[in-house]
This record gives sequence, C-alpha cells and structure tokens, in this order.
Amino acid sequence: MAALENSAGNELVHPGEDRLAQAPVDHPPVPRQKVGVVLANLGTPDATDYWSMRRYLNEFLSDRRVVDYSRWLWQPLLQLVILTKRPFASGRAYRSIWNEALDESPLLTITREQTEKLAARLEAEHGGRVEVDFCMRYGNPSTESVLRRLQARGCERILFFPLYPQYASPTTATANDQAFRTLMRLKWQPALRTVPAYFAHPDYIAALAASVREAYDAATSTPEVLVASYHGVPKRYLEEGDPYHCQCLKTTRLLKEHMGLADEAVVTAFQSKFGPEEWVGPATVDQVAALARQGRKHIAVISPAFAADCVETLEEIQQEIRDAFLAAGGETFTYVPCLNARDDHVRALAAIAENELAGWL
Repeated sequence: MAALENSAGNELVHPGEDRLAQAPVDHPPVPRQKVGVVLANLGTPDATDYWSMRRYLNEFLSDRRVVDYSRWLWQPLLQLVILTKRPFASGRAYRSIWNEALDESPLLTITREQTEKLAARLEAEHGGRVEVDFCMRYGNPSTESVLRRLQARGCERILFFPLYPQYASPTTATANDQAFRTLMRLKWQPALRTVPAYFAHPDYIAALAASVREAYDAATSTPEVLVASYHGVPKRYLEEGDPYHCQCLKTTRLLKEHMGLADEAVVTAFQSKFGPEEWVGPATVDQVAALARQGRKHIAVISPAFAADCVETLEEIQQEIRDAFLAAGGETFTYVPCLNARDDHVRALAAIAENELAGWL
C-alpha cells in the first residue's frame, strides 16, 4: 500500500501506522495527526469545604482580568479579609446545588455532557480525525492539562472554544489568555485558533427561543414578562471599550424578534454585582422586584450569557432573585434553564466549530 504524508510532509510507513518511514526502528511512536476542539468554561471548585472553596476563589479573584485593581491594594484585602469569610458563604451556595451523585458541581457535569455530545456529532461527520475535550479556566480540568493531553494525542491543530456567547474581558479574554500561556511553556506549539463571540449566531438564538417556548408551554400560565439576566460587569469596562454590554443587548433584541414578542414583554438586566464600583444595570434582583410592584404576577427569567447552569443560575436566580420577586408581590416565577446539553444547543456549537475549523478538516 502506498505511503502517506502528514501535514509536515513526513512520510508515514503505512496508512494508520504511527512510525515515520524514514525514522529508525527505535524512534518513539508519532501520534496520528488529529484536530483538537476544546470547550472552555469558567471553572468549579473541587469540593464545597472551606479550603477547596478558598483555593478556587483565590485563583478566580486573583485573575487581573476579573479584578484589575492594584495588587498592592487588592491582594491584602483578598487574602486577609475576603478569603477568610467568602469561602464559607460560597460553600453553602454550592452545597445547595451540588451534584451529590457524582460529587461535583452541575457546571462540571453539564460541560462534560456537552463535550460528549459534540464529540459524537463531529465524529459522525469526520470519523476519528477530531478529538474533543473540555477545560476550566479556574479549577479542574485545567487548561494546560487538557491542551497538553490533546497534543500528546496527535493534535497539531487545536480550536479553543470559550463557552461565552457574549465576549467579555473577564470571561472570553482570560480563557484565551490561559490557553496562550500554555503555549508559551511548550517546546512544540500546536497551531491554535480561538472561537469568537457568537451572541448573534442564528442557531444560538433559535435554541434560546425554543427553550423559552418550552418553558412557557410547561407553565400554568403565560409569563407577562421575560427577563433576560446576564452576568454583570463594572460600568467602566463598557466605557473602556469592552463590547459585552452591547452584545448582551443585541442578544436580547434578536431573541425578542425571533419570538415575535412585544418590546414591553422582554427586559434586560444584570446580576452578580461584586465590589463597590458602579456596574451596568439594571440589577436583576431590583428589576424583578420592580416588576412585581408594577403588578406583574408572573415573570420568567432566562440567562443567555451562561452556556450551562451553574451557581449563578441555580442558586442566585432560582433562590435569591426568585425570593425578591415573590417578596415584592409577585406570584409565579418561571426559570428558563440554560441551554446546557440540549440537542439544538449542541447543534449550534457544532455549526460554530465547523465554521471555525474551515481549512483544517
């Protein structure tokens, strides 16, 4: 049978074999060349105890993309004040949503399921030429461990896919930063592409709309208002050129138009404020209370910025924000789950990945 060449022009002994034709017999095996796809999400603690939470929060809150205050001011406050108290509160929040069966956070469970489904779709299309894996920016599996593992499996080209529909410096940018830091430590760097924000991708918008319709159909009455709640950022990020706020507003508009909803039937709000700065608003917790005081008895809340349900949705929205609405006079609160591992969401992710893999497959 005729010999083949890999992309570097090296002739292989035989199709499917792992030893180069010109290499000596004792040459280490060369992995079959593949293309890697890495889904990257924010992160998760390994457990809910104090020290696990402290390690996770320390890594997260020490990231200059997340908190960009002067280290001389921030680190003493973080180490001596915040990390002595916050791990207890965060641990309680995580325990309220923890996947006890697998002893892990729901974010980890869902991201793994998304990865498995995406891998199955790409394998059906491209056979064994694609390796799909996932990593976390903070916690495990780490970005570096996953990129090194894919390279060891023969992935000379890797598509890095941050699971953030809307671009933001504290999410998309820091995920990409970590991938590039790994490349800085490798003797042999794979080629790396990053997936841009997909806040307006038609398949993503269609999946959001389908999830809302399903939640509305399952509700005992039709919600009067749909609140699109996004994770907040300091207002100065917007002023300094971060496009996140604008992209969130466009996602809401496209969702509203796709569903044919009236302007007053959809509002945009932002959650999870942290620190003393002014953040983009309105705050979700205040917005839902205001809607109740205006006489709205039934609202629904969706979180388009989250690709998977996590502590910000399962604990903050379904507990804190729900309670704020009911305490202000609201009666029925419908939570629209994140897209998670829905088939239409995985189809959207696959379509985005296929587009960015052009020329590699």
